[in-house]
Amino acid sequence: MQEQAWLAERFETHRARLRGLAFRMLGSQAEAEDAVQETWLRLSRSTADGLDNLGGWLTTVAARICLDMLRARAARKEEPLDTHDVPRIEPRRLGDPESEALTADAVGLALLVVLDRLTPAERVAFVLHDMFGIPFNEIAPVVGRTPVAAKKLASRARARVRGGSASDTDLARRRQIVEAYLAASREGDLNALLVLLDPEVVRRADRWAIPPDAPAQLRGAHEVASGTLLYARTAARFARAALIDGTPGLVVAPLGRLRIALTFVIEGDRIVLIDVIADPRRLDSLTIAL
Repeated sequence: MQEQAWLAERFETHRARLRGLAFRMLGSQAEAEDAVQETWLRLSRSTADGLDNLGGWLTTVAARICLDMLRARAARKEEPLDTHDVPRIEPRRLGDPESEALTADAVGLALLVVLDRLTPAERVAFVLHDMFGIPFNEIAPVVGRTPVAAKKLASRARARVRGGSASDTDLARRRQIVEAYLAASREGDLNALLVLLDPEVVRRADRWAIPPDAPAQLRGAHEVASGTLLYARTAARFARAALIDGTPGLVVAPLGRLRIALTFVIEGDRIVLIDVIADPRRLDSLTIAL
């Protein structure tokens, strides 16, 4: 009981900061409160031993919870519950100054709208680094990437927040990579796929796109490449390159009816994420230009 009371007292000193962090990631006061409460529950079920940097531990746990919530929202194509009453958090330092420095300015509604257009991983990386000053080596395990890849996520998010967009050269490069992926799939070339895929690549697929007993997520270049070739014989011959929401991707449309869309996250010259979309509601929400 004494240990729980001690943990609760220490947690309260971090609550306002965690709420601000969660709100900036989720854009919803209610969801932010849920994330903070879940963070407390995980702390209460843990042992205090080994938590030398409680603030850093809480930040990591809260960020992972927010990332999961953002991914679940994206999968359901949901909007945040509320985007008003943005809280102002005064600048102060709690615990480790490097990983927990607070930003002085509150996030405006316009920025929240822009943040909502980022991918979950981009949003988390941007908020943690640009708004809370957390180094990329601490952000990397939260988003499941290397520190270099996490830095690229934040950089891409920063460009979009500032109104930047991919250059024509970058767009052409991404299109070449996607078309090379399609060609390798059609030819059944495992080695060519492995060259294009990041070693830690993830492939997510809607249940509509895969057999009931197949895993919805694959991780690792060999697993993803093998899974790609498993379905390539039937799907790749109907696939063609397209711009999906302004970025190069693939669509599978036999007889002119859209069945599947593949979106890609590309970092450097490697594919780090493939999202196989077959849910009719998600397909309807896409803007596609062939």
